Amino acid sequence: MLLAIDTSTSAVTAALHDAEKVVARTSTIDARRHTEILAPAIDAMMRDAGVAPADLSRVAVGVGPGPFTGLRVGIMTAMTFGYALDLPVGGLCSLDALAYRARRSGMTGPLLVATDARRKEVYWARYDLDADRIAPGEPAVDRAAVVAEQVGDIPAIGRGAQLYSDHLQDATGGHEDLLDVDAADVAALAIERVMAGERLLTTEPLYLRRPDAVPAAAAPNARVLGK
Repeated sequence: MLLAIDTSTSAVTAALHDAEKVVARTSTIDARRHTEILAPAIDAMMRDAGVAPADLSRVAVGVGPGPFTGLRVGIMTAMTFGYALDLPVGGLCSLDALAYRARRSGMTGPLLVATDARRKEVYWARYDLDADRIAPGEPAVDRAAVVAEQVGDIPAIGRGAQLYSDHLQDATGGHEDLLDVDAADVAALAIERVMAGERLLTTEPLYLRRPDAVPAAAAPNARVLGK
């Protein structure tokens, strides 16, 4: 029984997968309250599904890219489950999960996945017909106009595609399931890769840029603890 978590987009989402199918999922769209929503949502989902913590065998988590604060909530929650229950914890690029959803919904590539990076930018990566990333230098973060210059006129999904449809070819068609990451896709993709003998990523977050809030630089004569 695999627990999947993702907080890289506006969706606070988790899912359970029994190696054959998704047996439970929860998803709440709220870009500002990841901390308050995630843990109670996981608890309620597991209780409703009749799954106890002891039933879990693995944890998968979307490691971004995504905004600093929201992304670390999901990763730290996954790591806490792994530590408390002595479970393996693996990461997936969250954009891969959106591409996986597009492929399962019948879309064909090439495909651009673009999520909201705020600051009028998008996190993005290109995918081929098999929902595999095309370029090794991706994912990346840029303004939508810059992305359009690099990738040309290819269909795009993700909330970034909807927000910046003046630059990107929005292919979401108003479908909510193509805007934000769903942990059900993180779970299914993780199972698929594990069953194929692939190693998941570490839980190192893909921030791609510095957080909005950073501590002030220490004064020249400041005392460093432990020194």
